[in-house]
Amino acid sequence: MGQHGLAVRRACTAVGLSRAAYYRVPVPAAERDREVIAALSGVVERHHRWGFWMCFDHLKRVQNHPWNHKRVWRVYRALKLNLPRRTKKRLPKRDSLPLQAPSAINTVWALDFMSDALYRGRTFRLLNILDEGAREALAIEVDTNLPAERVIRVLEQLKAWRGLPKRLRLDNGPEFTAQRLVKWCAGHGIELAYIAPGKPNQNAFVERFNRSLRHELLDAYLFEDLDQVREMVWWWLCSYNAERPHRSLNRIPPMMYRQQVLERRSSTSGVSA
Repeated sequence: MGQHGLAVRRACTAVGLSRAAYYRVPVPAAERDREVIAALSGVVERHHRWGFWMCFDHLKRVQNHPWNHKRVWRVYRALKLNLPRRTKKRLPKRDSLPLQAPSAINTVWALDFMSDALYRGRTFRLLNILDEGAREALAIEVDTNLPAERVIRVLEQLKAWRGLPKRLRLDNGPEFTAQRLVKWCAGHGIELAYIAPGKPNQNAFVERFNRSLRHELLDAYLFEDLDQVREMVWWWLCSYNAERPHRSLNRIPPMMYRQQVLERRSSTSGVSA
C-alpha cells in the first residue's frame, strides 16, 4: 500500500490476507486465552491425574464454560499438559516426637496398615488399632481396600463401646492424611500425631504388634478367602488380648492389665471420696 499506492482491498488480495485480519488488532495468545488457561490450570492443580477429556468435560458440564474442545485442546497442548506429568505430594514437616508409653489407658491409639495375600494370590490389607497405654489391640479390620472412609467407620464403632482417645499416632499414608479423616478427628477433638516420614520406630508400639501378628498368624497359615482371614484374625485378637502375656505389662495379658488399672482407679476415687 505504501510502495504501490494500492487500496486495502487490492493489497489484501495480492498477499492473500483477509481484510478482517488486516483490521484486527493483534492480541498475544496468553492474553486471548487467559480465562481458558486459568480455568484449565485450576482443574489440573486439583486433579493432576486427569486427562484432557476429563478436564474438558469438567469445564463444559460442571463449570459451564462455553469453549469448544478444539480451543481447550489448543491451550492444553500449549501448556504442555499432554506430556507425562510427574507429581509427588510433598508431606508437611513432621516434628520428631519422643516415643513414650502413655500413663493412662485409652489416651493414645496407634494405627497402622499391613498387607498379605490369599493362597491364590489375591492381596488384602489389615488396619490395626492399638491402645498404647494397655498395649491392647482394639481392632483389626480386614479387606482388599481400606480407604479413609473405612478408617472412620472403624473408629466410630470403637467410639460406641470404648470411647475415643485424645491422640492418634499414625504414619503419612494417604488414608491417614485424607481430609475426611482430618476433619472427623478435628470434630471429635482428637490430635493427630504423625510420625516423621521413613521413621517407623516412632510408631514402635504398633510395629511390635504387627510383628507378633505376622509371626504368629499371617506367616503361619494359608488363607483361602477373606472370611477365613477375618475369622482367624478375630480368634487371634481375642487370644492376644486375653491370654498372651506381655513383657512390658509385668508379663500379664493386656485385658488383665487394663482391668487392674480400672480397679486401682476406682479404689483411688473411692478413697478420695
